Amino acid sequence: MFMDLELARQLERTEALVGKTFADARNAVSPVGAMSRDFGGTTAIFDGPDSPMTQTICLGLFEPATAEMLSSIEVFFAERGAVTMHEVSPFAGVATLALLVERGYTPIELSTVLVQPIPDRAVGASPLRVRVIDPAADGEPWIETSIAGWSADPVIAAFIRTIASANIKNQAMTHYIVEDAGAPIATGSLGVHHGVALLAGASTIPTARGRGAQALLLAQRLADARARGCTLAMMVTEVGSTSQRNAERNGFRVAYTRSKWQRLSR
Repeated sequence: MFMDLELARQLERTEALVGKTFADARNAVSPVGAMSRDFGGTTAIFDGPDSPMTQTICLGLFEPATAEMLSSIEVFFAERGAVTMHEVSPFAGVATLALLVERGYTPIELSTVLVQPIPDRAVGASPLRVRVIDPAADGEPWIETSIAGWSADPVIAAFIRTIASANIKNQAMTHYIVEDAGAPIATGSLGVHHGVALLAGASTIPTARGRGAQALLLAQRLADARARGCTLAMMVTEVGSTSQRNAERNGFRVAYTRSKWQRLSR
């Protein structure tokens, strides 16, 4: 497996198509007019004017980014009261980044995209229990556990509540919870598209960290993804974070560092 343009296209397209499934879920929770649109292979997702999920994915990967394309994308977001943001893989090339700078964009965030072939490996024994939830019965505990994992940062916790409340309604995602003696301590989600598994939503409550909850969640999701025909798994983390280190300890490789760009001026 080589970290090249073809792999970047596969991973970014997976995230884009999984991201598009959130529109109906978001509108079911809060009717903000969530939707997505394709611009020459670039997926623009609108999740509300203030949502970090309102952005494009795949810019410059399938067709060269042009001033005309960016202008159309900017109109799409402006008509919905949102600033324009792009998640950009380095495989989009220097010309794409130069065009963004020329149009008044600035980088505001970096993230690590990790990947691994899914191993044929059984889930090991653990004193903890991991299971797929029933959103109707387990939705509220799953949401509150997801939020509790980010309780140290009230701003992020508020964002997680918004995302988790919509995520639980997304029928394209499979949601997991880890329990210790029946008490929920960690959560995670799995999205699948054309043989690629997207692992997302990892959260562990502060008092339960270091006890193997995320390793168990990871192993179960990989096993389930393999059973569903997936051959690759991907995840996205903050650069240099504990989540990135945990992923690398469990067989993931860094594919590339992605940058997020926001338009500040015309």
